[in-house]
Amino acid sequence: MTDQSRIFVAKSAEPQYLALAFGNRHGLVTGATGTGKTVTLQVLAEGFSARGVPVFAADIKGDLSGVSQRGEAKDFIVKRAADVGITYQPDQFPVQFWDVFGEQGMPIRATVSDVGPLLLARMLQLNDVQEGVLNAAFKLADDQGLLLLDLKDLQALLADMADKAAELIKTYGNVSKTTVGAIQRQLLALQQQGGDKFFGEPALSLADIGLLDAKGRGTINILAADKLMMAPQLYATFLLWLLSELFEQLPEVGDLDKPKLVFFFDEAHLLFNDAPPALLQKIEQVVRLIRSKGIGVYFVTQNPLDVPDAVLGQLGNRVQHALRAFTPRDQKAVKAAAETFRPNPDLDTAKVISELGKGEALVSFLEGNGVPSIVQRALILPPAARVGAITPAERQAILQASPLRGKYETVVDRESAFEMLQRRVTDEAASAEQAEEGGGLLGSVLGSVFGSGSGGGRASGRMTTSQAVIRSVTRTIATTAGREITQAILRGVLGGRSRR
Repeated sequence: MTDQSRIFVAKSAEPQYLALAFGNRHGLVTGATGTGKTVTLQVLAEGFSARGVPVFAADIKGDLSGVSQRGEAKDFIVKRAADVGITYQPDQFPVQFWDVFGEQGMPIRATVSDVGPLLLARMLQLNDVQEGVLNAAFKLADDQGLLLLDLKDLQALLADMADKAAELIKTYGNVSKTTVGAIQRQLLALQQQGGDKFFGEPALSLADIGLLDAKGRGTINILAADKLMMAPQLYATFLLWLLSELFEQLPEVGDLDKPKLVFFFDEAHLLFNDAPPALLQKIEQVVRLIRSKGIGVYFVTQNPLDVPDAVLGQLGNRVQHALRAFTPRDQKAVKAAAETFRPNPDLDTAKVISELGKGEALVSFLEGNGVPSIVQRALILPPAARVGAITPAERQAILQASPLRGKYETVVDRESAFEMLQRRVTDEAASAEQAEEGGGLLGSVLGSVFGSGSGGGRASGRMTTSQAVIRSVTRTIATTAGREITQAILRGVLGGRSRR
């Protein structure tokens, strides 16, 4: 019978459990390449799923996809199970595959408005001036009721701003064509990386990553991230956007018996690399406060120094695989990792970190009143599902059986800023053409009344009050109904002259 209140993760002198009640207190899984981080992630994901907690995890190498298939009793797995004191029982778990590019999973999208200027500026690697113009664009869109759904909406809005920069300066500040051009180039680069597929509709519904199967198991949502990793800014921004959406949309629930959702952020250093202070503050805020929404966030990375101290202090559950102290930075990382654990008087933590074998780790989980347990050297359990990547045919079969099939595959392109601005330009061009047509006819008549000349009758080139009024009226009446009024005015003018 599965213990529904905790997850058996590793075995030292005693079993090491992660209590579900502290599952939303976040966590950290670190270690050098090849030391077993992915297996630990799979063990945790299986444990949460088996207890009715949905999981969202990025799959960088494709290895995590094996959780969807029944495990195999291979010799090394059976031996590991015996070493930790259990009998190996193969299992498989409900999985939903996602892919920003729509190739290895269900397409996953967000609108430009949902992402917002702060995260979008991070994605585009904009400087302060460019970010300021981007903020002005979002404000202008709000003021004019222009929907920003996909990249062509934003591109059209920026082009319109450049054309009307002189009109916007009093309300929105200086909008130079040079700055707009720089942003447009970054948007073009993002498109070439395939990032435009992320923006649009139908946008992801958060409820669809919180599904349970018929047995009450939480769905393990796997993001295919092997191709996404080629655009690290897009990868980091997407995952931060997802966290922010969960933070903003979910209600406060306080501490629950188990989390509502657990989020694994692999290659976590990409989130923090070169992040501006404003973005780091947002990350820290989300991590600090999202646990009250019932969400647990687990960072997976090679080096604990990859995570800022303000965030690191929020991560209560720790699994530290081996680190190799080959360089001064490595030695600093080993020392930092050792110092983050609650000391064990029987263990030289810093020394052990460099000695750990594959599948071994130092573990410390929250217990009692939320106090970290004393660090222990432990052996990680074997996963119950398959270890390693699945075949394309197996992936396709899961996608075909998905309860979400048919919901996200087809792109919806409804009327938004691009179409609205395009219509506005067409209307302005038509009005100008009509005004030119009406002005040509009326101008020939007015020339005989007021005199001809490019300057409107004055050598200075300034229009008289009468001419200004006439030109204003001419522009106003340059429509079908306006032309009828023009004809009436002409009849009055011509009739008046004929009677003299």
